Amino acid sequence: MLISVQALRALAAWVVVCHHFMQIFFDFHATGPIGQFFTDKGAVGVDIFFVISGLVIYLSTQNKDMPAGRFMVNRIIRIVPAYWLYTAAMGLLILVAQPLMPHAAIDWTHFILSLLFIPSENPGGYGMYPTLNVGWTLNYEMLFYLLFSLVFLFEQRHRPLIVAAALFAVSEVLTRLGVISHFYRNDIVYEFLLGIAIGVFHRRGWIANGLWLPLLAIVGGLLTIYHLAPSDRLLHWGLPSAVIVLACVSLEPYFQGNRLLKVLGDCSYSVYLLHVLVLYGGWLAATRYGLNPYAVFAVCVPLIALGGWCSYQWIEKGLYLRLKDWLDKRRNDGELKALSRQEY
Repeated sequence: MLISVQALRALAAWVVVCHHFMQIFFDFHATGPIGQFFTDKGAVGVDIFFVISGLVIYLSTQNKDMPAGRFMVNRIIRIVPAYWLYTAAMGLLILVAQPLMPHAAIDWTHFILSLLFIPSENPGGYGMYPTLNVGWTLNYEMLFYLLFSLVFLFEQRHRPLIVAAALFAVSEVLTRLGVISHFYRNDIVYEFLLGIAIGVFHRRGWIANGLWLPLLAIVGGLLTIYHLAPSDRLLHWGLPSAVIVLACVSLEPYFQGNRLLKVLGDCSYSVYLLHVLVLYGGWLAATRYGLNPYAVFAVCVPLIALGGWCSYQWIEKGLYLRLKDWLDKRRNDGELKALSRQEY
């Protein structure tokens, strides 16, 4: 993994944390320029995530051939355990604290659909959000993984085009025909392709290392995001996010060997999942005891960071490795039995 990309992924996660702090504590009614920035622009962390996801999945599967099912199983055991845990925790929080959270609601049908990454209207009535509301992005991620699994049926040089065609078919054709949910008719899905394109450029050596030009590109990308609303999300936020990711790849020599940035990037998925739980807990405490929101947020930040690290170590990494070893052992045992039958 490129350390520069890890650093950017960590930054994107914490930008989303600040965005949801403004939502949960202030209902997006900012009183200052910094709060207004995170209110209006904090959601761009998701766009950066999607571009990085396309880049990482492309690079991690290059020169590898595997059954589509194995690719999906690897992604599922990497993504699902933490998501299910925090979805269950959010469901429990809603049940316990619902009198103080009138906007939140839960029912079993929607909860099960959330666990299965099936988009459905939230019973709270505020859109197509799962029980753990940040999980809406994972519905797109799982779609991307499913479609990307198709590439292993084709030659490596055709794979980016196969993914692009599959995403277009789903987002522009199947949704309009009513075959799948209109939730997927969103140009944000094409941000995965921007990440794949960056991966192609990187593999071919087309991204030169540098300092000042990449820094200028990052500034340009940030200014574009700052001045444009996400009404046309792919163009206004997706492309500038891709420019920022590409510039960070160019800056990789300045990040290499930085273990702290690697750890922060490793923890970003868990930070993304659990931060809303910590923020809601902080909001409930602030509401009940009349605490200063910013003082509460100052306590929430280290709790989110520590919780993200523990979650990564014990759930994402630890459980993933155990499940992968177990599945590999079963697969090897099955291959040995099949070979024995053939010899017999």
